[in-house]
This record gives sequence, structure tokens and C-alpha cells, in this order.
Amino acid sequence: MFKLLKTDGTARRGRLTTVHGVIESPFFMNVATSAAIKGGISALDLEELKCQVMLCNTYHLHVRPSDKVIYELGGLRKFTNWYKPILTDSGGFQVFSLAKLRKIKEEGVTFNSHVDGKKIFMGPEESMRIQSNLGSTIAMAFDECVENPAPYEYVKKSAALTTRWLKRCKTELDRLNTLDGTINKKQVLFGINQGGTYEDLRIAHMREIAELNLDGYAIGGLAVGETTEIMYNVLDYIVPEMPVNKPRYLMGVGTPSNIIEAVARGIDMFDCVMPSRDARHATVFTWQGITHLTNAQYITDDAPLDPECDCYTCRNFSRAYIRHLFKAKEFLSGRLAVIHNLYFYNTLMEKIREAIDSGNFTEFKAKYSSLLSQKRA
Repeated sequence: MFKLLKTDGTARRGRLTTVHGVIESPFFMNVATSAAIKGGISALDLEELKCQVMLCNTYHLHVRPSDKVIYELGGLRKFTNWYKPILTDSGGFQVFSLAKLRKIKEEGVTFNSHVDGKKIFMGPEESMRIQSNLGSTIAMAFDECVENPAPYEYVKKSAALTTRWLKRCKTELDRLNTLDGTINKKQVLFGINQGGTYEDLRIAHMREIAELNLDGYAIGGLAVGETTEIMYNVLDYIVPEMPVNKPRYLMGVGTPSNIIEAVARGIDMFDCVMPSRDARHATVFTWQGITHLTNAQYITDDAPLDPECDCYTCRNFSRAYIRHLFKAKEFLSGRLAVIHNLYFYNTLMEKIREAIDSGNFTEFKAKYSSLLSQKRA
């Protein structure tokens, strides 16, 4: 499924072959939580934005319109008109982040829907059944995500529970993939490493789940409150423990600089709501740094958002016009900014792959890791 093509230091250049298409890595997954990118972006737009993988959320789609509705309509690919690979998150993070009251047991988690308050139970088997109904390319295992920092003993028990849940996920998905009515009988499973910010727990958990020989492995439970320095420290000791011949996924990360630094540490896959969320609030990423479009200096600025970008927005509209749209609260403002940011992120990954291919990733990192995190006036 995954072929490692080249390394540049510890940065990896790979190719992930799936039932729904080939993915060049490292890559960024564009987050379509409820089967659409916030900001008015459709699957057809994603084609133009150089997106390779769309990420949808199990919990949100289970709540609305329901995975059963999507199943009856032929699965997520037909539902959204996106026919490239799709990854579905398991719902574990949403239980952690949205559920005000939740009860965690061996069987799974009981909590109330953030939409209508309806009681929901979700465990490993339920998560796998929902993701099977959605028909995604890659299913994520159901895990418990804990906040950072958390008490050592709780994190230890939580990681052990995540392992037991992972084994149940594997058993259930294997069963589902044999059923006649299954939309994608070649749906694959990624496990998630947990352990908070405790080195011994992280390493022990990674070694344990690596023995299951899954199709890929993710690092979860980061970017949930800890500093960037702590996150990088966790990556420094956990990535070397991850299987070399499997894709490595850092969940929920992050800024362009975060991505470059994580690639340098051996990560292959990323996702984050940041590019679309920030764009809807008038913040865009450029090759000169971060720009906030409502600043007064752009009132009469007829330059594109980024002179080095050839996205639809930069080819056709000025900073002055887009600033006006934001000030006038026109919906088009967010759409144009989201188009730019997603294109920028996917182009960033393209340039990272080219740098690794040419053996110049160290120079690329030195030039852009700091530059892309700087805020322009």
C-alpha cells in the first residue's frame, strides 16, 4: 500500500496506493468535516486546488444527515461527487472536544449530541460500522483523546484502553469488509498512537500497536493544548518507533511551519482546519508570511494576495477588493480566501515533495520554516 521512494535526512518521499487512487506523500488532507469545506468549497473546487485527499468526520456525519442516509445514497464519494481518496476520522476527538458530559466505559462512550442533545453511544464497533457506511478509503480507529497535560496514571490507562479498542476496530472492520452490502470492501484501517506527553507511555503504546501490522499509523493527542516545542519533542522520540514501511500521520497539525518541521522529522500525512478557518477570518498564508486582509494598508492595494501564487483568487482579484468584501460581510470574501489558503497548503506540499526529490529539503526548511510563520504588517 505504501512505498517509500526517497529520503532526505529523515524527511520521506512516498507513494500511497489505495483502491480510490494514488496519493503522493508528504500530503495535506483538506478538511470537509460535514462533507464540505467550510467557506463554500465543493468537491469540484478541490480538484482545482490540487487536493489529493478529502477528510470527513465520522461523528458529524453520523449526527447529520446520518451515515445510514449516506449509505443509501451510495457512500461519501457519490454523495459529495469527490472520487479521489477520502479519510474519515473516527469520532474520538469530537467526543473529547464537543461532549460536555461523557461517560467512558470499556464498551465505549456515552455522550449527548452537540446538535440536539440526543444521547449517543459510540464504541469501536459503532465507529467502524459508521465509517463502513460512509465508504471512505481510510478509516481511523476509535480512540480516547486526552487533554495535555493529564495525570500519568490516567494517560496510562487511557492508552491501554485505546489499544483494546483498536483490536476491536480491526476485528470489526475485517468482518464488515466481507459483507455483500459493504460499499468499500477494501477499506483500510489506521491505528492511533496515544500517551499524552509521556515518553515512556508513547513509545510503549507505539510498539504495542505496531505489532498489529495495520495499514498506517497516526499520532493523536497533540495540538490539544501543549506548546509547539513539546509537540516537536514528542515527534523526536515517537517517529523513530513508527514502522518505516507504513504511512505516518500527524493528526490535526497545523501551520505551514509545523508541517515543514514535522516532515523533517519523518511525518507523511497532515490535516488541519486552520487554512479554511483562518481564511474565513481574513487571514491568509503567503510565501512572504501571514497576512491579515482587513488591515487598513490594503484599502487601495491592487496587488494579488500573493504575487507568487497562481490560484484562482490571486489570478483574478486584488487585496483591496477582497478587503472590501470582508468589510462588507460578503460571503464571497471567505470563499476567495479559502480557495487561496487551500491552494497554498497543497502547493506547499508539492514544493516539499519536489525538495525531497531533489535532495534540497534541508535548504527548503531553512528558508521557509521561519518565513512562513512571520506576520506581515
